[in-house]
Amino acid sequence: MRTVLMVAEKPSLAQSIAKILSRGNMSSRKGLNGACSVHEYTGSFMGQTAHFKMTSVCGHVMTLDFIGKYNSWDKVDPAELFSKAPTEKKEANPKLTMVKFLQVEGRGCDCIVLWLDCDKEGENICFEVLDAVLPVMNKPRSTERTIYRAKFSSITDTDICNAMNHLGEPNRNEALSVDARQELDLRIGCAFTRFQTKYFQGKYGNLDSSLISFGPCQTPTLGFCVERHDKIQSFKPETYWVLQAKVNPEKESSLTLDWDRVRVFDREIAQMFLNITKMAKEAKVESVNKKEKVKQRPLALNTVEMLRVASAALGMGPQHAMQIAERLYTQGYISYPRTETTHYPENFDLKGCLRQQANNPYWAETVKALLSEGINRPRKGHDAGDHPPITPMRAATEAELGGDGWRLYEYITRHFIATVSADCKYLQTTISFSIGPERFTCIGKVVTSPGFTEIMPWHSIPLEESLPHCEKGDLFPIGEIKLLEKQTSPPDYLTEAELITLMEKHGIGTDASIPVHINNICQRNYVTVESGRRLKPTNLGIVLVHGYYKIDAELVLPTIRSAVEKQLNLIALGKANYHQVLEHTLDIFKRKFHYFVDSIAGMDELMEVSFSPLAATGKPLSRCGKCHRFMKYIQAKPSRLHCSHCDDTYSLPQNGTIKLYKELRCPLDDFELVLWSSGSRGKSYPLCPYCYNHPPFRDMKKGMGCNECTHPTCQHSLSMLGIGQCVECENGVLVLDSTSGPKWKMACNKCNVIVHFFENAHKVRVSPETCDLCDAALVDVDFNKAKSPLPGDETQHSGCVFCDPVFQDLVELKHAAMRHPMHRGGQGKRQGRGRGKGRRPGGRLNPKKPKDKMAALAAYFV
Repeated sequence: MRTVLMVAEKPSLAQSIAKILSRGNMSSRKGLNGACSVHEYTGSFMGQTAHFKMTSVCGHVMTLDFIGKYNSWDKVDPAELFSKAPTEKKEANPKLTMVKFLQVEGRGCDCIVLWLDCDKEGENICFEVLDAVLPVMNKPRSTERTIYRAKFSSITDTDICNAMNHLGEPNRNEALSVDARQELDLRIGCAFTRFQTKYFQGKYGNLDSSLISFGPCQTPTLGFCVERHDKIQSFKPETYWVLQAKVNPEKESSLTLDWDRVRVFDREIAQMFLNITKMAKEAKVESVNKKEKVKQRPLALNTVEMLRVASAALGMGPQHAMQIAERLYTQGYISYPRTETTHYPENFDLKGCLRQQANNPYWAETVKALLSEGINRPRKGHDAGDHPPITPMRAATEAELGGDGWRLYEYITRHFIATVSADCKYLQTTISFSIGPERFTCIGKVVTSPGFTEIMPWHSIPLEESLPHCEKGDLFPIGEIKLLEKQTSPPDYLTEAELITLMEKHGIGTDASIPVHINNICQRNYVTVESGRRLKPTNLGIVLVHGYYKIDAELVLPTIRSAVEKQLNLIALGKANYHQVLEHTLDIFKRKFHYFVDSIAGMDELMEVSFSPLAATGKPLSRCGKCHRFMKYIQAKPSRLHCSHCDDTYSLPQNGTIKLYKELRCPLDDFELVLWSSGSRGKSYPLCPYCYNHPPFRDMKKGMGCNECTHPTCQHSLSMLGIGQCVECENGVLVLDSTSGPKWKMACNKCNVIVHFFENAHKVRVSPETCDLCDAALVDVDFNKAKSPLPGDETQHSGCVFCDPVFQDLVELKHAAMRHPMHRGGQGKRQGRGRGKGRRPGGRLNPKKPKDKMAALAAYFV
């Protein structure tokens, strides 16, 4: 019997697809990486009985990155990243060990069916899976086909079974277009980002952004926002005047007329028109026009329109809306949410989808009426050849989906029902009046057939006062004529919906990446999201864009990226050579980069006006070991220390507070130590600013504090304060926090495990001796007589934190699942982490962690 491996893009999809294909008759087990499951069943494949193994990946298996030294910002000139720097594919998430997992499951399989999402990214992941699995699969006979690709748009029984019966092949060209985009974005983005981040953060202290990033799509996206900001700033309001007339067709009612000239910008001329019209006592009807008009039903829904409506009407950011749409898709409620198509294929079962909605109380009546009277064929839209438009695939209730999930599903469903409903028809009446020589108009609308506006009431024709019945030549008394003074107003800041429209129009990003680019400019502190989801550029965002315009406008204009996107699409269609496109585009940007570097002074002039130099920023904190003058602590992101005398800047750990550490000095370089803390509940450790940036020992890396320093005699080092091996992570050591008393704690120097112990102890010291059982360092504890929890009123005790029965009740782990293995029942001798010789990991028993929080608590308290 042949074995068929099937791979989906997410674990939940694998389960749904396996359930459909096996008709619920399958066995499931967890894979070795703990994140993916394997669903097995027996069925028919290509006319033969076969054993199926359905599993999944978790998005991309591999990611592109530079090798070795090219990942270092300090060792490599950013210009080298365009051509010299070699790249390699690395595992996207090493913790998931996805390649090993796929090889274990693929070993001995005869065929593979790829159920990855049907878009360009999905095709790319297909080849990542094949690269991992093909070497371990059984070798096929000469002509035998072993690789199959399933094409589907929704997780429904019909669509999945249809895909299984019509298997194709993965598309190499589409996968290559994604590879090209990844490499271009990596090389161009990293080169510009590294250069401008190092240049400006080395000069200015209040940029308030840890990364001054550049992206071929991200920067033009920011450009649109700043362009609108500039229009607002340069706008000069003008005063204009409008003539407003009211007539009284009947005694009680009045009708407001609009002036045919609309407005005039000269006060004297406006006054002249007012004087002329005031001479007339009556308004004469010059013409009455009645015309039946149609408001067209919407086109079928694609990704960009869904994101626009989610932002403008539902108040959801594009990234958030996309995440919800993907969840609805994986649960089978809607079809695939990444599509550019607004046209339904001829064979699409519109009635079937509509019948699903016949029992929902919100739109049951409308749906039943459509089914009995017959549906309208949706309008002919754009067919991009990818997926059908976004469609509800099964009925849902508010209780099932809840919150934002329901709101997005409700909109998608209403939009779908509207596409098969009738157009909205209304009668428009236009009455033209003359008051003296001036013409005025009044327009009224009456709905004759609401059509799709019943299901989309926000599109309905607004109710207006009905116009009086009149004929040409009728005269009406004038109620009042007055002159209104008004001012032109500036445009508002761009909304997310308007920005999405601009990005689509200019070809910046794809339907999948648009939300990511908008999210990036928010994360980088280039724009802030104001009320009404309007995007207001920050000072940094404005200066950057103005700087790009000053040096090379093409870096920020959408034209060059739009041309690159077209080239990438040609690769996907097999009409352009992958290597040529890559080489040509990188060559253009390399030249632009060199020109940018040579002209950076232009952007720097703008920066000088808006931001303060490092020497003028921050407060004095600790002394420099070279000149013994005070260095300034700059709190704005990224926080750092700057010595204005030596003109040196030292980076610090982020996302915490920094203060002087008892004016103690590093024995190696004489710099004053500082203490980093993540708060009273978090961990804290001292560090030497110089050692943190220039590791003193070979076994240390940049960015290590005193709790990882292997100095043999320094009282703050790992050698003196390390207690024992962390049980949660592979390489961590639990280190005593000597500043934490009287609420003493030790914290892992690699992960976030914290152990609270010996509360109210007077002193806690790490002893040079080690435990016979677990090799951890012993601890000397000294309590006050009044508060001593030790038996027999003792105040001092020395023992192992993990093994000593006297200490057992005095130790409380912050994460119960991270309990030391010695407390788990096994009393045999265990190799652990001692205190000597740099604390290399010993042969470590890896205790099985409890599966969930409750199990963890149970394991801890038993």
